[in-house]
Amino acid sequence: MGLTVERPATRERLAGLDGLRGLAALFVVLHHCWLLSFPGFPVNDAPGWTGWLLYGHFAVVVFIVLSGFSLAVSPARSGWRLGGIPTFFNRRAWRILPPYWAALLFSLVIAWTVIPQPGQQTPTGQSALIYGLLLQDVFGSPSPNGALWSIAVEAQLYLVFPLMLLVLRKMGAAVMLGIVTLIVVAVGALAPSVPAVDLLMRLTPQFAALFAMGAVCAGIVRAQERTSRLAWHWFAAAAAVPVLLLIVVAGPVWVVANFFWVDLAVGPAAGLLLTGVATGKPVWLVRLLDTGPLRRLGSFSYSLYLIHSPLVVMVNRLVVAPHVPPGMPAFLLTLALAVPVSVGAAWLFASLFELPFQRHRSWKGLRDAVRARLVR
Repeated sequence: MGLTVERPATRERLAGLDGLRGLAALFVVLHHCWLLSFPGFPVNDAPGWTGWLLYGHFAVVVFIVLSGFSLAVSPARSGWRLGGIPTFFNRRAWRILPPYWAALLFSLVIAWTVIPQPGQQTPTGQSALIYGLLLQDVFGSPSPNGALWSIAVEAQLYLVFPLMLLVLRKMGAAVMLGIVTLIVVAVGALAPSVPAVDLLMRLTPQFAALFAMGAVCAGIVRAQERTSRLAWHWFAAAAAVPVLLLIVVAGPVWVVANFFWVDLAVGPAAGLLLTGVATGKPVWLVRLLDTGPLRRLGSFSYSLYLIHSPLVVMVNRLVVAPHVPPGMPAFLLTLALAVPVSVGAAWLFASLFELPFQRHRSWKGLRDAVRARLVR
């Protein structure tokens, strides 16, 4: 997903994006530590100053916008042409599936032998099949990992991405974004009264509009490579303020019940911030996001997202809960233990199942690299 690093082959790396991925993935880890320590979700029964950790869902919003942006950067520089649909799908499968399937196996083993996910029954063979085929948002089944739902949404967006680019190339960015958003809004408006349309809500359709917004932002960045650069971060701030006020005034129960509409409202702010960072503004933020530790964290953020949930559950339920009172003491100890465990395990996991597939684009290249290392 947006956590995966997609760098244009013929251009330099866009500073700040890896750091943004890393922080978003880390925020999801903190969110799950919070959820396990204060189980009243969506009611906030934690101290008020921790309330922002309730909204880990919005990190996924950022990932989806980032994904649309990352995939569209190269087409935006070549007339919005994808360079071959089979090639695109092969590259996406090569990048996404090996770590995903490894994380799925890891999660199933933990759920079967140690502890299942909170609120879930022990996964079945059907769960393994459904999740293995990335159909978990279509067919219900006990989940082995609370974070894997969004990977299915991401895969479905890849299927429509070539069509988005075709519309964008023929009709322009505004028309493409308008068409996608109109369809999504129609689904959201009709879902409460039309059961057949309501079934589409399982697919998180608002993410299609966010994904399209990311692609449009890639076109904006491309245009600004040839013109004066606007201060897009200020536009992002202007778009974010009313959404933040809505979230504060409406409260978490209403926000969670209306994620569909709130996600659509958050999307423009996320896209504009991404555009600002990709064009180098604000300078202080880009420099912060491009520091070594954040860049390194971003390089394996996909792995962190994939495997952290079973690890956080094990730490909280098996180590913290039996010895520490619930609430803030449990939260602080879960943070102290689960965050470094998750980050360290994700780095090791990425070294085995993610980074090799970034460096080598075929089985032959991967086999040759393994043989060369064994010889050394």
